[in-house]
Amino acid sequence: MANGEKLDGVQLAILNKRIESICAKMANTLLRTGRSGVLNSARDFSCVLVTANNQLLNVSESLPIHVLRGADMMCEAMQEYHPELKRGDAFLHNSPYHGGSHPADHTYLVPVVDDDGIHRFTMVAKAHQADCGNSIPTTYHGSARDVYHEGALIFPAVRIQTDYQDNLDIVRMCEMRIRVPEQWWGDYLAALGAARIGEREMLSLGAEVGWDRLDQFAEQWFDYSEQLMTSSIRRMPAGKTTTYSRHDPFPGAEDGIDVKVEVEIRPEEGMIEVDLRDNPDCLPCGLNLSQACTESSVLLGIFNSIQEDVPTNAGSLRRVKMHLRENCVVGIPRHPTSCSVATTNVADRVGNSVARAIAELGDGFGMASAGSIIPPSIGVISGSSEKTGGPYVNQIFLGWGGGAAGPQVDAWISIGHIGNAGGSYQDSIELDEMRFPMHVAGRHFITDSGGTGRTRGGEAVYCEFGPTEGDMEVGYVSDGNDHAPEGTRGGGDGACANQFRRDLNGDLHQLDACAQAIIPEGHTIVSYSCGGGGYGAPLERDADKVAHDVREKWISVDVAKDAYGVVVSAGGVIDQAATDKLRAGEGG
Repeated sequence: MANGEKLDGVQLAILNKRIESICAKMANTLLRTGRSGVLNSARDFSCVLVTANNQLLNVSESLPIHVLRGADMMCEAMQEYHPELKRGDAFLHNSPYHGGSHPADHTYLVPVVDDDGIHRFTMVAKAHQADCGNSIPTTYHGSARDVYHEGALIFPAVRIQTDYQDNLDIVRMCEMRIRVPEQWWGDYLAALGAARIGEREMLSLGAEVGWDRLDQFAEQWFDYSEQLMTSSIRRMPAGKTTTYSRHDPFPGAEDGIDVKVEVEIRPEEGMIEVDLRDNPDCLPCGLNLSQACTESSVLLGIFNSIQEDVPTNAGSLRRVKMHLRENCVVGIPRHPTSCSVATTNVADRVGNSVARAIAELGDGFGMASAGSIIPPSIGVISGSSEKTGGPYVNQIFLGWGGGAAGPQVDAWISIGHIGNAGGSYQDSIELDEMRFPMHVAGRHFITDSGGTGRTRGGEAVYCEFGPTEGDMEVGYVSDGNDHAPEGTRGGGDGACANQFRRDLNGDLHQLDACAQAIIPEGHTIVSYSCGGGGYGAPLERDADKVAHDVREKWISVDVAKDAYGVVVSAGGVIDQAATDKLRAGEGG
């Protein structure tokens, strides 16, 4: 190709897949070598590529709340604090005040520097930690008054390697503060190793096709992605609307947290505008969003609502304009505000509200609300036992459901929550019982817990587990106990969450929604996650689908009749005459 000649569609597609495969290699490395269960079982990590001018280029199969926004801002902080980047450098970043999501997400930034010393790209590997030095053994400190009470070690783009050699001062600091230092060291090697593999592969690709050609690809790919996004928005309904949601009361937010989202779609301009400024100030708790999570949650609601497959990168993001303000619970936090739980609870309320706003503007668009988290079944367990050879800390992912219903399809029941978008796996019971002193007494979906509608919300999950050796501490921050995930366009809300401790006599004792619950040996913790919201009027659901739902035990005979107007036997056989009469409004 002549110098400066544009790449054609085939060349663009090939280079995109080459780059995507590099991020996939990074992810595969992290999955197979991470030591924590939160990494090698649950896959709570992300690997992406950012350009030298800090534009998000490729996210592969990352968790959206990790990377839609933030990776670019973290790379900006790296360049601000370290203007002269050299090959062999690596930086540890987890500061929510400088582009990080929340302190539990240790992120490793590796600049790709060519043979002439020019910074070309940055490899980003983000890995959720089992322990990050919090004052309590959990990475979700919902009741933290501020970052000092939270206790996490904060690294604003700190150099962790020079000339490929570790900065042992930082390593020793982590080992002294983190409760499971050997486990952290294994995760450190896994995440940094993933970023180094990305660096190696990008250096090889640059040598093969030329750095100027890769820069040209990035520019064209951004423009192409923006064109696709513009085209998708032009097919969306025009209008402006406001949606509301409410997070449950928590320590430091005793009245709950109201979330207000204003969304305007301007199809003729190919633009979506979202305003979050009319929301409460930051609160003395860990539920405040970092800027990265605020913006990522907005983008999640939008990308979940468009009907075409649009690449998620800096190009497509040009078609979304956001209005945030400083010192806002869903805006831009100021140090020392705690953002310990920024990736989940309130972020979910924002993303779900954006999707519901789009649904309100036009049938066939948007989504209902996905289930709220974090119930005890995906809490952080800790304790000490002979089985683990001493202290253990790890987040488990034993049970969550509650996907949101879409305009044409029922919910993805095991999505987890809007922020992970199905990217995190659910744990094997056998592996958790093998690794930790615990027994899982039961896990199953709950009949009638998904929101009713033309399309059904995802069902909630019951899970019960407890320690087999000594006491176990379970840290969780469960939203949705009081305010259920909302349905849309006439769809029903999902079921609320709840949590109990079951004692030796089998009696249940109510637990708080935000707690570090001590579960004695022989006792269990009983977790109910939220169901997801439904989409559209239940009477619009096809009767044969309702009968199938009864046969599969997603819904009961009573709900089939009372909500859907379908008279059906327990075996799923429809009484057509009674159904026609009921749906016509002539009684049951």
